[in-house]
Amino acid sequence: MTLGKNTTIEILIADDENAIADIIKFNLIKQGYTIKIAHDGEETLNMIKEKAPDLLILDIMMPKKNGFEVLTELRKTFKFPVIILTAKEEESDKIHGLELGADDYMVKPFSINELIARVKANLRRLDFQNPDIDVEEIKYEDIIIDISKYELRKEDKVIDLTVREFELLKFLALRQGQVVSREVLLSDVWGYDHYGDIRTVDVTVRRLREKIEEEGTEPKYIKTKRGVGYYFGG
Repeated sequence: MTLGKNTTIEILIADDENAIADIIKFNLIKQGYTIKIAHDGEETLNMIKEKAPDLLILDIMMPKKNGFEVLTELRKTFKFPVIILTAKEEESDKIHGLELGADDYMVKPFSINELIARVKANLRRLDFQNPDIDVEEIKYEDIIIDISKYELRKEDKVIDLTVREFELLKFLALRQGQVVSREVLLSDVWGYDHYGDIRTVDVTVRRLREKIEEEGTEPKYIKTKRGVGYYFGG
């Protein structure tokens, strides 16, 4: 999907607190987005299966199915960005949400301007027609990063990645051997100039490694430069 100026962008808000959902809806409509609201986990999944949104704002503590259960289920099929918005502020909850495939995590109470900024940053990553460099494929060792198809293949097997994971892998692979700091990754891959937690980068790298690296061996594709950041191959 390409998000052009005339494209209707649909955002699903999943939150059982009507007041919060309505505030978010009001402010996002002012930004030109089409908004739908779900009030529990089962309704959220049913609405997604009926028509997937371009982005999901997901509460954790919902009836019927909590946000973690919803995220686990939808990531079996869907890759659209998910922003968790919850009162659960424990570090373990944040890491758990990111490991399940969330693209971002915000804690209530929250700044509506910050939420809008994060929504826009996540949606910008969906504009597939504007790659960093005019390259269709990146081949390295036994993997092929197909930029035109947004697909990763390893030994002819397609590896299922979220949009964020693919964007991170592509960004590093296009700069093979170049060490990139967490701050730069947060800015250029996540699109956050002022918001965001660099631990989000570490969790996403760990999740990506689990999918593409050989278990129990040193990383072959995404490597760490201690105290600096990450680099691809090299």
